[in-house]
Amino acid sequence: VQLQASGGGLVQPGGSLRLSCAASGLTFRMYAMGWFRQAPGKERECVAAISRGGGSTYYSDSVKGRSTISRDNAKNTVYLQMNNLKPEDTAVYYCAADRRVYSGVDYRSENYDYWGQGTLVTVSS
Repeated sequence: VQLQASGGGLVQPGGSLRLSCAASGLTFRMYAMGWFRQAPGKERECVAAISRGGGSTYYSDSVKGRSTISRDNAKNTVYLQMNNLKPEDTAVYYCAADRRVYSGVDYRSENYDYWGQGTLVTVSS
């Protein structure tokens, strides 16, 4: 299983980025997917998650209203669109896959089975 995250970079406050995570080696439509981030000196947190079919989503309070998670099961890819970025959004962002057979979403990292390598997002002027 491989999860390849991309789309990070340096962006000014107020800017936007779209992160992508391409999955291979698994039946993508059978996995709920999550985006997590970890800033230096802080714990990893789930910022968004999406159910297998895309009908259920979760957003942390820190990104709610500024971010949208989506998935394209035909392309085996999950996306995170982030708008109005703030310096506190600076972190390494990881995608992860949850193989449990259920229709919901979960924000708890211990319930995710596969992880990508991360992509760095830096928000700075």
